[in-house]
Amino acid sequence: VAEALYKSQSETGEVKGHYLNATAGNCEEMLKRAQCAKELGVPIVMHDYLTGGFTANTTLAHYCRDNGLLLHIHRAMHAVIDRQRNHGMHFRVLAKALRMSGGDHLHSGTVVGKLEGEREVTLGF
Repeated sequence: VAEALYKSQSETGEVKGHYLNATAGNCEEMLKRAQCAKELGVPIVMHDYLTGGFTANTTLAHYCRDNGLLLHIHRAMHAVIDRQRNHGMHFRVLAKALRMSGGDHLHSGTVVGKLEGEREVTLGF
């Protein structure tokens, strides 16, 4: 992936990106994946905060900060928390919590398409 990324950048003159998914079943494996991203020269690591957890998110954020990587937060399974009308929490609250736990960039969705969300919520970011 890293090789294709750099080849594409050199051919087009445009900056390209790939979010290497570091989400894993335990923090040790997650950090190994982040280390692999660093060694490959891929500048952005992705983490699914609900499947990985907030503590893992903060652990990964510290690693990324110390190693010059950006941490992209993906919202996989977010609807179980933020799309429930009778319980749960608003996505804006989740977004603030994720930024506070160290995320540099947050996937907040779109107002159309398969990742559709509420227009006001999505545009609020």
